Amino acid sequence: MSTFIDASLIAADSALRTLFAPHRAGRPTPVAQTLEAVPTELSEADKALSAALMRINHVGEICAQALYTSQALAARLGPGSASEREQLARHLEAAGQEETDHLAWCKQRLDELGSRPSLLNPLWYAGAFGIGLIAGRLGRATSLGFVIETERQVEAHLDSHLDQLPPQDHASRAVVLQMKADEIRHADDAQAAGGMNLPAPVKAVMRASAKVMTTIAHRI
Repeated sequence: MSTFIDASLIAADSALRTLFAPHRAGRPTPVAQTLEAVPTELSEADKALSAALMRINHVGEICAQALYTSQALAARLGPGSASEREQLARHLEAAGQEETDHLAWCKQRLDELGSRPSLLNPLWYAGAFGIGLIAGRLGRATSLGFVIETERQVEAHLDSHLDQLPPQDHASRAVVLQMKADEIRHADDAQAAGGMNLPAPVKAVMRASAKVMTTIAHRI
């Protein structure tokens, strides 16, 4: 009972911090390293486009927090020895901590662009939390496989944003590039830890769900 209560309190605290507390990154905000990446004034249209894309990325990080938190909760309450359960939970939480950096960077960039996060963040968090809890309850291999597929899809999604961002928006581009590098590593780590390759229908459902989220978050 104490394990359930402790794990639930940790999950509740993470939810409240994600949705309502200021986000602080553990790493400096990425900056462009090329000589061409000098500060450039963006037009209003470019600002609006960059803000819409960074809002989508911010929603993705809200969902990532929910997914990693719920999967860690499921790991602590799942089968196996206490040490195995805790090892998996800590693996998920470590990846989630880097996602917190992404969350802070996206929010900072939204502020700089004079925009705001999605108004539906509590809804996105709740939906992602439920999905992560289900994935986590299906066992270690499935839970880690879900991480792999999620991060691979996010990688592709970030690639598309690099194509869409205004060429002169070096600040947003630097953030997206670092996020992409982190997501690739998270997927590789999950695969090395024993994650399975999810069935094609599950991957398709995940892509469809992500499409709905990104389409709505682009504006709301």
